[in-house]
Amino acid sequence: MAANQGLKIAVIGGGSSYTPELVEGFILHYSELPVRELWLVDIEAGLHKLNIVGALAKRMVQKSGLPIEVHLTTDRREAIAGADFVSTQIRVGMLDARARDESIPLKYGVIGQETTGPGGMLKALRTIPVILGICRDIEELAPDAWLLNFTNPAGMVTEAVLRYSKVKSIGLCNAPIGLIKQVSAKYNAAPDRIYAEFVGLNHLHWITRIDVEGEDKLEDMLADTAGYSAKNVPAREWNPEFLQSLHALPSYYLKYFYMTDAMLAEQQAAAAQGENRAEVVKRVEEELFEIYGNLELDEKPKQLEQRGGAFYSEAAVNLMRSLHNGTNDIQTLNVANRGILSFLPDDASIEVNCVVTRTGPLPLPLTRIPPMATGLIHAVKTYEQLAIDAAVTGDRSLAIQALAHHPLVPSVEVAIAMLDEMLEANKEYLPAFFGQAAAPVANI
Repeated sequence: MAANQGLKIAVIGGGSSYTPELVEGFILHYSELPVRELWLVDIEAGLHKLNIVGALAKRMVQKSGLPIEVHLTTDRREAIAGADFVSTQIRVGMLDARARDESIPLKYGVIGQETTGPGGMLKALRTIPVILGICRDIEELAPDAWLLNFTNPAGMVTEAVLRYSKVKSIGLCNAPIGLIKQVSAKYNAAPDRIYAEFVGLNHLHWITRIDVEGEDKLEDMLADTAGYSAKNVPAREWNPEFLQSLHALPSYYLKYFYMTDAMLAEQQAAAAQGENRAEVVKRVEEELFEIYGNLELDEKPKQLEQRGGAFYSEAAVNLMRSLHNGTNDIQTLNVANRGILSFLPDDASIEVNCVVTRTGPLPLPLTRIPPMATGLIHAVKTYEQLAIDAAVTGDRSLAIQALAHHPLVPSVEVAIAMLDEMLEANKEYLPAFFGQAAAPVANI
Protein backbone atom coordinates (compact mmCIF):
# COMPACT_ATOMS: atom_id res chain seq x y z
CA MET A 1 0.00 0.00 0.00
CA ALA A 2 1.09 3.57 -0.59
CA ALA A 3 2.42 5.29 2.51
CA ASN A 4 -0.45 7.78 2.64
CA GLN A 5 -2.99 4.95 2.71
CA GLY A 6 -1.51 3.33 5.79
CA LEU A 7 -0.62 -0.32 6.24
CA LYS A 8 -2.66 -3.49 5.79
CA ILE A 9 -1.90 -6.23 8.28
CA ALA A 10 -3.34 -9.75 8.18
CA VAL A 11 -3.26 -11.91 11.29
CA ILE A 12 -3.77 -15.61 10.49
CA GLY A 13 -5.15 -17.14 13.67
CA GLY A 14 -6.80 -13.85 14.61
CA GLY A 15 -9.05 -15.56 17.17
CA SER A 16 -5.99 -16.19 19.33
CA SER A 17 -6.03 -15.12 22.97
CA TYR A 18 -2.85 -13.12 22.19
CA THR A 19 -4.59 -10.81 19.71
CA PRO A 20 -5.52 -8.05 22.24
CA GLU A 21 -1.82 -7.61 23.02
CA LEU A 22 -1.14 -7.17 19.30
CA VAL A 23 -3.93 -4.60 18.98
CA GLU A 24 -2.60 -2.73 22.01
CA GLY A 25 0.80 -2.55 20.29
CA PHE A 26 -0.70 -1.16 17.08
CA ILE A 27 -2.53 1.52 19.08
CA LEU A 28 0.50 2.50 21.18
CA HIS A 29 2.84 2.73 18.19
CA TYR A 30 0.45 4.11 15.57
CA SER A 31 2.68 7.12 14.85
CA GLU A 32 5.53 4.82 13.73
CA LEU A 33 3.35 2.01 12.35
CA PRO A 34 0.24 3.57 10.75
CA VAL A 35 -2.08 0.58 10.48
CA ARG A 36 -5.12 1.39 8.35
CA GLU A 37 -6.56 -2.12 7.94
CA LEU A 38 -6.25 -4.94 10.44
CA TRP A 39 -7.64 -8.25 9.17
CA LEU A 40 -8.18 -10.97 11.77
CA VAL A 41 -8.55 -14.36 10.07
CA ASP A 42 -9.69 -17.69 11.45
CA ILE A 43 -11.47 -20.86 10.38
CA GLU A 44 -15.10 -21.84 10.99
CA ALA A 45 -14.15 -23.84 14.11
CA GLY A 46 -12.48 -20.73 15.53
CA LEU A 47 -15.25 -18.30 14.59
CA HIS A 48 -16.68 -18.07 18.11
CA LYS A 49 -13.32 -16.96 19.51
CA LEU A 50 -12.68 -14.69 16.53
CA ASN A 51 -15.94 -12.85 17.11
CA ILE A 52 -15.21 -12.34 20.83
CA VAL A 53 -11.61 -11.19 20.30
CA GLY A 54 -12.57 -9.15 17.23
CA ALA A 55 -15.28 -7.29 19.14
CA LEU A 56 -12.76 -6.47 21.89
CA ALA A 57 -10.25 -5.30 19.22
CA LYS A 58 -12.90 -2.99 17.77
CA ARG A 59 -13.69 -1.56 21.23
CA MET A 60 -9.97 -0.96 21.86
CA VAL A 61 -9.60 0.85 18.53
CA GLN A 62 -12.76 2.87 19.10
CA LYS A 63 -11.47 3.98 22.51
CA SER A 64 -8.18 5.07 20.90
CA GLY A 65 -9.93 7.21 18.31
CA LEU A 66 -7.48 6.01 15.63
CA PRO A 67 -8.58 5.40 12.02
CA ILE A 68 -7.86 1.65 12.10
CA GLU A 69 -10.43 -0.57 10.35
CA VAL A 70 -10.77 -4.00 12.00
CA HIS A 71 -12.07 -6.76 9.69
CA LEU A 72 -13.06 -10.25 10.87
CA THR A 73 -13.09 -12.97 8.23
CA THR A 74 -12.72 -16.65 7.40
CA ASP A 75 -11.51 -15.68 3.90
CA ARG A 76 -7.74 -15.91 4.19
CA ARG A 77 -7.07 -14.81 0.63
CA GLU A 78 -9.12 -11.62 0.99
CA ALA A 79 -7.15 -10.77 4.12
CA ILE A 80 -3.74 -11.46 2.53
CA ALA A 81 -4.37 -9.61 -0.76
CA GLY A 82 -2.19 -6.50 -0.84
CA ALA A 83 -1.06 -6.90 2.78
CA ASP A 84 2.17 -5.29 3.98
CA PHE A 85 2.60 -7.73 6.86
CA VAL A 86 1.14 -11.18 7.49
CA SER A 87 1.55 -12.70 10.94
CA THR A 88 0.83 -16.35 11.65
CA GLN A 89 -0.25 -17.55 15.09
CA ILE A 90 -2.04 -20.83 14.36
CA ARG A 91 -2.43 -24.13 16.17
CA VAL A 92 -3.30 -26.98 13.80
CA GLY A 93 -5.51 -29.40 15.71
CA MET A 94 -6.05 -26.87 18.50
CA LEU A 95 -5.27 -27.67 22.15
CA ASP A 96 -6.51 -31.26 21.89
CA ALA A 97 -3.61 -31.99 19.52
CA ARG A 98 -1.22 -30.32 21.97
CA ALA A 99 -2.52 -32.55 24.77
CA ARG A 100 -1.71 -35.64 22.66
CA ASP A 101 1.75 -34.26 21.81
CA GLU A 102 2.44 -33.93 25.53
CA SER A 103 0.93 -37.21 26.71
CA ILE A 104 1.85 -39.90 24.15
CA PRO A 105 5.67 -39.62 24.52
CA LEU A 106 5.36 -40.06 28.32
CA LYS A 107 4.05 -43.59 27.74
CA TYR A 108 7.43 -44.38 26.16
CA GLY A 109 9.50 -42.73 28.89
CA VAL A 110 10.25 -39.73 26.66
CA ILE A 111 9.79 -36.00 27.36
CA GLY A 112 6.33 -34.84 26.24
CA GLN A 113 6.54 -31.17 25.32
CA GLU A 114 4.91 -28.87 22.80
CA THR A 115 8.00 -27.88 20.82
CA THR A 116 10.86 -30.05 22.15
CA GLY A 117 11.23 -33.69 21.14
CA PRO A 118 8.51 -35.92 19.62
CA GLY A 119 5.67 -33.52 20.49
CA GLY A 120 7.47 -30.72 18.68
CA MET A 121 8.00 -32.96 15.66
CA LEU A 122 4.31 -33.86 15.38
CA LYS A 123 3.40 -30.21 15.74
CA ALA A 124 5.82 -29.45 12.88
CA LEU A 125 4.36 -32.25 10.71
CA ARG A 126 0.84 -30.82 11.18
CA THR A 127 1.82 -27.17 10.85
CA ILE A 128 4.42 -26.84 8.08
CA PRO A 129 2.14 -27.89 5.17
CA VAL A 130 -0.52 -25.41 6.35
CA ILE A 131 1.98 -22.56 6.65
CA LEU A 132 3.35 -23.35 3.18
CA GLY A 133 -0.23 -23.15 1.87
CA ILE A 134 -0.46 -19.65 3.38
CA CYS A 135 2.85 -18.85 1.66
CA ARG A 136 1.38 -19.82 -1.73
CA ASP A 137 -1.36 -17.24 -1.13
CA ILE A 138 1.23 -14.60 -0.14
CA GLU A 139 3.35 -15.34 -3.22
CA GLU A 140 0.28 -14.79 -5.40
CA LEU A 141 -1.57 -11.99 -3.61
CA ALA A 142 1.04 -10.03 -1.60
CA PRO A 143 4.49 -10.86 -2.98
CA ASP A 144 6.16 -7.92 -1.20
CA ALA A 145 4.67 -8.72 2.22
CA TRP A 146 6.71 -9.80 5.19
CA LEU A 147 5.57 -13.00 6.89
CA LEU A 148 6.22 -12.81 10.63
CA ASN A 149 5.80 -16.27 12.09
CA PHE A 150 5.34 -17.02 15.73
CA THR A 151 3.59 -20.33 15.22
CA ASN A 152 5.59 -23.00 17.03
CA PRO A 153 7.92 -24.74 16.48
CA ALA A 154 8.95 -21.29 15.23
CA GLY A 155 12.47 -22.15 14.08
CA MET A 156 11.38 -25.18 12.07
CA VAL A 157 8.40 -23.38 10.53
CA THR A 158 10.61 -20.44 9.56
CA GLU A 159 13.20 -22.74 7.99
CA ALA A 160 10.50 -24.55 6.02
CA VAL A 161 9.31 -21.20 4.62
CA LEU A 162 12.87 -20.13 3.79
CA ARG A 163 13.60 -23.42 2.01
CA TYR A 164 10.28 -24.16 0.34
CA SER A 165 8.83 -20.75 -0.61
CA LYS A 166 9.74 -17.36 -2.05
CA VAL A 167 8.15 -15.46 0.85
CA LYS A 168 10.20 -13.01 2.92
CA SER A 169 9.87 -14.55 6.37
CA ILE A 170 11.19 -14.00 9.89
CA GLY A 171 10.52 -16.18 12.93
CA LEU A 172 9.77 -14.76 16.35
CA CYS A 173 9.84 -16.07 19.91
CA ASN A 174 8.94 -14.39 23.18
CA ALA A 175 11.92 -15.79 25.13
CA PRO A 176 14.47 -13.12 24.03
CA ILE A 177 12.20 -10.16 24.82
CA GLY A 178 11.28 -11.88 28.11
CA LEU A 179 14.97 -12.12 29.05
CA ILE A 180 15.53 -8.43 28.30
CA LYS A 181 12.54 -7.51 30.48
CA GLN A 182 13.89 -9.70 33.29
CA VAL A 183 17.34 -8.08 33.12
CA SER A 184 15.76 -4.63 32.85
CA ALA A 185 13.77 -5.22 36.06
CA LYS A 186 16.69 -6.80 37.91
CA TYR A 187 19.08 -3.89 37.24
CA ASN A 188 16.51 -1.10 36.87
CA ALA A 189 17.89 -0.33 33.40
CA ALA A 190 16.10 0.69 30.21
CA PRO A 191 15.84 -2.16 27.67
CA ASP A 192 17.84 -0.18 25.09
CA ARG A 193 20.75 -0.02 27.59
CA ILE A 194 20.97 -3.83 27.66
CA TYR A 195 22.77 -6.07 25.18
CA ALA A 196 22.34 -9.85 25.39
CA GLU A 197 23.94 -12.15 22.83
CA PHE A 198 21.86 -15.20 21.86
CA VAL A 199 23.51 -18.25 20.28
CA GLY A 200 21.66 -21.29 18.92
CA LEU A 201 18.25 -22.32 17.64
CA ASN A 202 14.69 -21.48 18.60
CA HIS A 203 14.05 -23.02 22.05
CA LEU A 204 17.67 -24.20 22.09
CA HIS A 205 19.78 -21.12 22.74
CA TRP A 206 22.51 -20.00 25.10
CA ILE A 207 23.10 -16.39 26.19
CA THR A 208 26.83 -15.77 26.12
CA ARG A 209 26.93 -12.09 26.98
CA ILE A 210 24.78 -9.70 29.05
CA ASP A 211 25.90 -6.07 29.13
CA VAL A 212 23.94 -3.55 31.20
CA GLU A 213 24.93 0.11 30.76
CA GLY A 214 28.25 -1.18 29.41
CA GLU A 215 28.95 -3.48 32.38
CA ASP A 216 29.29 -7.27 32.04
CA LYS A 217 26.53 -8.87 34.14
CA LEU A 218 26.70 -12.45 32.81
CA GLU A 219 28.36 -13.99 35.88
CA ASP A 220 25.97 -12.09 38.13
CA MET A 221 23.01 -13.53 36.22
CA LEU A 222 24.50 -17.03 36.34
CA ALA A 223 24.53 -16.81 40.14
CA ASP A 224 20.74 -16.23 40.16
CA THR A 225 19.72 -19.76 39.17
CA ALA A 226 16.15 -19.66 40.46
CA GLY A 227 15.29 -16.43 38.66
CA TYR A 228 15.55 -17.88 35.18
CA SER A 229 12.41 -19.86 34.45
CA ALA A 230 9.14 -19.49 32.55
CA LYS A 231 5.47 -20.17 33.12
CA ASN A 232 5.21 -22.92 30.52
CA VAL A 233 8.22 -24.93 31.69
CA PRO A 234 8.18 -26.69 35.08
CA ALA A 235 10.37 -24.75 37.54
CA ARG A 236 13.64 -26.50 38.29
CA GLU A 237 16.78 -25.09 39.81
CA TRP A 238 19.84 -25.00 37.60
CA ASN A 239 22.93 -26.57 39.13
CA PRO A 240 25.09 -23.53 40.09
CA GLU A 241 28.38 -25.36 39.54
CA PHE A 242 27.24 -26.42 36.09
CA LEU A 243 26.22 -22.89 35.13
CA GLN A 244 29.51 -21.42 36.33
CA SER A 245 31.40 -23.99 34.25
CA LEU A 246 29.23 -23.33 31.18
CA HIS A 247 29.85 -19.54 31.26
CA ALA A 248 26.55 -19.07 29.45
CA LEU A 249 22.90 -18.79 30.44
CA PRO A 250 20.92 -21.65 28.87
CA SER A 251 17.37 -21.27 27.57
CA TYR A 252 14.88 -22.79 29.98
CA TYR A 253 14.02 -25.34 27.26
CA LEU A 254 17.52 -26.73 27.69
CA LYS A 255 16.38 -28.14 31.03
CA TYR A 256 14.80 -30.94 28.98
CA PHE A 257 18.28 -31.87 27.76
CA TYR A 258 20.40 -31.05 30.83
CA MET A 259 18.07 -32.52 33.48
CA THR A 260 15.99 -34.95 31.46
CA ASP A 261 15.32 -37.40 34.31
CA ALA A 262 13.98 -34.76 36.72
CA MET A 263 11.88 -33.05 34.04
CA LEU A 264 10.47 -36.38 32.84
CA ALA A 265 9.61 -37.43 36.41
CA GLU A 266 7.81 -34.14 36.96
CA GLN A 267 5.83 -34.52 33.72
CA GLN A 268 4.87 -38.10 34.54
CA ALA A 269 3.73 -37.09 38.04
CA ALA A 270 1.59 -34.30 36.56
CA ALA A 271 0.14 -36.70 33.96
CA ALA A 272 -0.78 -39.17 36.71
CA GLN A 273 -2.83 -36.35 38.28
CA GLY A 274 -4.52 -35.71 34.92
CA GLU A 275 -2.62 -32.44 34.52
CA ASN A 276 -0.60 -31.38 31.50
CA ARG A 277 0.25 -27.97 30.11
CA ALA A 278 -2.47 -28.16 27.44
CA GLU A 279 -5.13 -28.57 30.15
CA VAL A 280 -3.76 -25.60 32.09
CA VAL A 281 -3.75 -23.45 28.94
CA LYS A 282 -7.33 -24.52 28.15
CA ARG A 283 -8.46 -23.25 31.55
CA VAL A 284 -6.53 -19.99 31.19
CA GLU A 285 -8.01 -19.47 27.72
CA GLU A 286 -11.56 -20.11 28.94
CA GLU A 287 -11.07 -17.50 31.66
CA LEU A 288 -9.56 -15.03 29.18
CA PHE A 289 -12.40 -15.38 26.68
CA GLU A 290 -14.93 -14.90 29.48
CA ILE A 291 -13.13 -11.64 30.34
CA TYR A 292 -12.87 -10.64 26.65
CA GLY A 293 -16.62 -11.13 26.27
CA ASN A 294 -17.36 -8.35 28.78
CA LEU A 295 -18.76 -5.55 26.60
CA GLU A 296 -17.42 -2.95 29.07
CA LEU A 297 -13.83 -4.11 28.49
CA ASP A 298 -11.91 -1.90 26.05
CA GLU A 299 -8.26 -2.65 26.88
CA LYS A 300 -5.93 -5.63 27.12
CA PRO A 301 -6.54 -7.34 30.48
CA LYS A 302 -3.59 -8.07 32.79
CA GLN A 303 -4.59 -11.74 32.96
CA LEU A 304 -3.23 -12.25 29.42
CA GLU A 305 0.29 -12.23 30.85
CA GLN A 306 -0.53 -15.53 32.58
CA ARG A 307 -0.31 -17.23 29.19
CA GLY A 308 3.16 -18.64 28.54
CA GLY A 309 3.51 -16.52 25.41
CA ALA A 310 3.27 -13.11 27.06
CA PHE A 311 5.14 -10.43 25.04
CA TYR A 312 5.00 -12.39 21.77
CA SER A 313 2.88 -9.63 20.28
CA GLU A 314 5.13 -6.89 21.63
CA ALA A 315 8.01 -8.57 19.81
CA ALA A 316 5.92 -8.71 16.61
CA VAL A 317 4.98 -5.01 16.74
CA ASN A 318 8.61 -4.06 17.46
CA LEU A 319 9.71 -6.00 14.38
CA MET A 320 7.04 -4.47 12.12
CA ARG A 321 7.99 -0.96 13.30
CA SER A 322 11.65 -1.60 12.59
CA LEU A 323 11.06 -3.08 9.13
CA HIS A 324 8.65 -0.29 8.18
CA ASN A 325 10.93 2.52 9.36
CA GLY A 326 14.35 0.95 8.70
CA THR A 327 15.46 1.72 12.27
CA ASN A 328 18.58 -0.51 12.15
CA ASP A 329 18.04 -1.57 15.78
CA ILE A 330 19.01 -4.99 17.15
CA GLN A 331 16.46 -7.76 17.75
CA THR A 332 16.78 -11.49 18.37
CA LEU A 333 15.16 -13.33 15.47
CA ASN A 334 14.95 -16.64 13.64
CA VAL A 335 16.72 -16.18 10.30
CA ALA A 336 18.78 -18.15 7.77
CA ASN A 337 22.24 -19.05 9.10
CA ARG A 338 24.32 -17.89 6.12
CA GLY A 339 27.63 -18.77 7.74
CA ILE A 340 27.02 -17.34 11.25
CA LEU A 341 27.29 -20.84 12.78
CA SER A 342 29.98 -22.40 10.59
CA PHE A 343 29.01 -25.98 11.50
CA LEU A 344 25.43 -25.62 10.19
CA PRO A 345 24.13 -25.36 6.60
CA ASP A 346 23.54 -21.85 5.23
CA ASP A 347 19.79 -22.43 4.92
CA ALA A 348 19.38 -23.59 8.54
CA SER A 349 17.18 -21.35 10.68
CA ILE A 350 19.05 -20.05 13.73
CA GLU A 351 18.07 -17.71 16.59
CA VAL A 352 20.54 -14.83 16.85
CA ASN A 353 20.75 -11.06 17.15
CA CYS A 354 20.10 -9.16 13.94
CA VAL A 355 20.22 -5.56 12.79
CA VAL A 356 16.74 -4.88 11.41
CA THR A 357 16.97 -2.82 8.22
CA ARG A 358 14.17 -1.78 5.88
CA THR A 359 15.20 -4.62 3.56
CA GLY A 360 15.22 -7.21 6.32
CA PRO A 361 17.28 -8.54 9.23
CA LEU A 362 21.05 -8.90 8.98
CA PRO A 363 22.39 -11.50 11.46
CA LEU A 364 25.31 -10.26 13.56
CA PRO A 365 28.56 -12.23 13.91
CA LEU A 366 28.83 -13.99 17.28
CA THR A 367 31.54 -13.02 19.74
CA ARG A 368 31.49 -16.41 21.48
CA ILE A 369 29.97 -19.81 20.76
CA PRO A 370 30.09 -22.17 23.77
CA PRO A 371 32.17 -25.08 22.43
CA MET A 372 30.17 -27.60 24.47
CA ALA A 373 26.94 -26.37 22.86
CA THR A 374 27.93 -27.01 19.25
CA GLY A 375 27.28 -30.77 19.38
CA LEU A 376 23.76 -30.39 20.74
CA ILE A 377 22.92 -27.59 18.29
CA HIS A 378 24.16 -29.74 15.41
CA ALA A 379 22.27 -32.84 16.59
CA VAL A 380 18.98 -30.98 17.05
CA LYS A 381 19.36 -29.18 13.73
CA THR A 382 19.93 -32.54 12.01
CA TYR A 383 16.65 -33.77 13.52
CA GLU A 384 14.90 -30.51 12.55
CA GLN A 385 15.98 -30.65 8.90
CA LEU A 386 14.87 -34.28 8.57
CA ALA A 387 11.52 -33.45 10.23
CA ILE A 388 10.95 -30.44 7.94
CA ASP A 389 11.54 -32.57 4.85
CA ALA A 390 9.24 -35.27 6.28
CA ALA A 391 6.51 -32.64 6.83
CA VAL A 392 6.76 -31.41 3.25
CA THR A 393 6.93 -34.86 1.59
CA GLY A 394 4.92 -37.08 3.95
CA ASP A 395 7.87 -39.50 3.83
CA ARG A 396 7.64 -41.91 6.76
CA SER A 397 11.27 -42.98 6.44
CA LEU A 398 12.42 -39.38 6.96
CA ALA A 399 10.14 -39.13 10.01
CA ILE A 400 11.73 -42.29 11.45
CA GLN A 401 15.22 -40.88 10.87
CA ALA A 402 14.27 -37.53 12.44
CA LEU A 403 12.87 -39.09 15.60
CA ALA A 404 15.57 -41.74 15.94
CA HIS A 405 18.25 -39.05 15.80
CA HIS A 406 16.65 -36.73 18.34
CA PRO A 407 18.84 -36.62 21.49
CA LEU A 408 15.84 -37.19 23.79
CA VAL A 409 14.71 -40.43 22.06
CA PRO A 410 16.44 -43.49 23.60
CA SER A 411 16.28 -46.06 20.78
CA VAL A 412 15.16 -46.83 17.25
CA GLU A 413 12.49 -49.22 18.56
CA VAL A 414 11.00 -46.54 20.80
CA ALA A 415 11.19 -44.03 17.96
CA ILE A 416 9.22 -46.25 15.55
CA ALA A 417 6.58 -47.36 18.07
CA MET A 418 6.06 -43.81 19.27
CA LEU A 419 5.94 -42.45 15.70
CA ASP A 420 3.28 -45.00 14.71
CA GLU A 421 1.03 -44.04 17.62
CA MET A 422 1.54 -40.30 17.14
CA LEU A 423 0.94 -40.42 13.37
CA GLU A 424 -2.26 -42.38 13.87
CA ALA A 425 -3.46 -39.97 16.60
CA ASN A 426 -2.90 -37.05 14.18
CA LYS A 427 -4.20 -38.78 11.06
CA GLU A 428 -6.78 -36.13 10.12
CA TYR A 429 -4.09 -33.41 10.20
CA LEU A 430 -1.45 -35.33 8.19
CA PRO A 431 -2.84 -35.67 4.65
CA ALA A 432 0.65 -36.05 3.13
CA PHE A 433 1.25 -39.17 5.26
CA PHE A 434 -2.21 -40.69 4.77
CA GLY A 435 -3.24 -39.46 1.32
CA GLN A 436 -6.39 -37.56 2.28
CA ALA A 437 -7.82 -34.06 2.23
CA ALA A 438 -6.34 -31.66 4.76
CA ALA A 439 -8.30 -30.71 7.89
CA PRO A 440 -8.83 -27.05 8.76
CA VAL A 441 -6.62 -25.19 11.26
CA ALA A 442 -7.41 -22.88 14.14
CA ASN A 443 -5.98 -20.12 16.28
CA ILE A 444 -2.98 -20.51 18.54
